[in-house]
Amino acid sequence: MRWWDIDAVLELERDLFPEDAWSRGMFWSELAHSRGPEANRRYVVAESGSRIVGYAGLVATGDQADVQTIAVARERWGTGLGARLLAELLRAATAFECAEILLECRVDNVRAQKLYERFGFEPIGVRRGYYQPGNVDALVMRLTAPENSAQGTEING
Repeated sequence: MRWWDIDAVLELERDLFPEDAWSRGMFWSELAHSRGPEANRRYVVAESGSRIVGYAGLVATGDQADVQTIAVARERWGTGLGARLLAELLRAATAFECAEILLECRVDNVRAQKLYERFGFEPIGVRRGYYQPGNVDALVMRLTAPENSAQGTEING
């Protein structure tokens, strides 16, 4: 993901996450930490023609990584794009030498939970009222040894 992708990413973000969409500033901040020798983030986009149809991001701190976001355009649900984006994040976590990856997922997002479980993520707790303003709980999931789960097709990032 590059700065010029932010407008298209925001459009998708607002469609998919209307209550708790990230702001332009949040994406700018994340991208500011994804380049250079001190980079500890990896953000990627998936394109179909000239249109962004998915994006994902991860932050690494020490030997732990956190999936910050994964989003796929509604018309691409069920095509395997989410799995390819997640695989790219797992490869990034391996490159950052992370031993485990954590993520939060809305408790009502069963589709995403099933994707994460296919990659070996396991539920480890719940964060009450994590997603605001809707006050929706988050299921916390963890994956250890991400290098064993990072299978899939490479995408441009």
